[in-house]
Amino acid sequence: MPGTRDGDFLVERFEAERPHLRAVAYRMLGSVSEADDVVQDAWLRLSRVDAGSVDNLGGWLTTVVARLCLDALRSRKTRREVPIGVHVPEPIVSNGDAGDPEQEAILADSVGLAMLVVLEQLTPSERLAFVLHDTFGLPFDEIAPIVGRSPDAARQLASRGRRRVRGTPSMPDTDLERQREVVRAFLAAARGGDFEGLLALLDPDVVLRVDRGGRTLTEVVGARTVADRALGFARLARFARPALVNGAAGFVVAVRGRPLAVSGFTVVGGRIARIDLLADRARLRRMDLG
Repeated sequence: MPGTRDGDFLVERFEAERPHLRAVAYRMLGSVSEADDVVQDAWLRLSRVDAGSVDNLGGWLTTVVARLCLDALRSRKTRREVPIGVHVPEPIVSNGDAGDPEQEAILADSVGLAMLVVLEQLTPSERLAFVLHDTFGLPFDEIAPIVGRSPDAARQLASRGRRRVRGTPSMPDTDLERQREVVRAFLAAARGGDFEGLLALLDPDVVLRVDRGGRTLTEVVGARTVADRALGFARLARFARPALVNGAAGFVVAVRGRPLAVSGFTVVGGRIARIDLLADRARLRRMDLG
């Protein structure tokens, strides 16, 4: 058991690594709560080893977190309650004010909801190899033992993941104020029952994903179909309040303090290309929505 002074030093070193570890775990799991559980588990494992024997503490912790995430992703595949197909990952929601530095670290490098949805469609090993190499710059000879493959095989896993990511729509607009204008216009058109106004804001191939929990998943494609769904949302749209959802414009719907939905938008070329709406009450209750 380390002495108090050694223990305090170990805590300080771990806390310095925590934002990076949470960022790795969130990209792997698409859930802040699960990411925090994994990081806490990594701390417990560190407290049981001789930290003095670890040459590269950051690398050691990243490897431990990656292994824990890989186990968690693989176990999802065997749990019946996990939905089949696309679902909306757990978003990070803020009001747009100066943010928590740890949240900002998690959201660095454009980890929007649309990207997380794509990552959800990769195999666990592809996701790990792609995230660790392409986002965090880990070399393949360090990734290989985590996935139980050779460095060349790990490279192929990352390459397959990269091809899937590149097959997604164009890069979203980066002008946050422009994104907000589009989302405000969308809400105004939905509240006012303005079908033509909605069509003007939607990309012709817009994708709407709605996750109500369990196996109640909806994915619809096309501007007219999505506009129809938005008109059906008109009654609740008046309770929608603007928010940042994974660093992009979105909104939160709450009635009498009860959160009903969180929606993130992907705006490409001034039009809405994707809408990811989480309406799973159980998951919303676990989130910090202020």
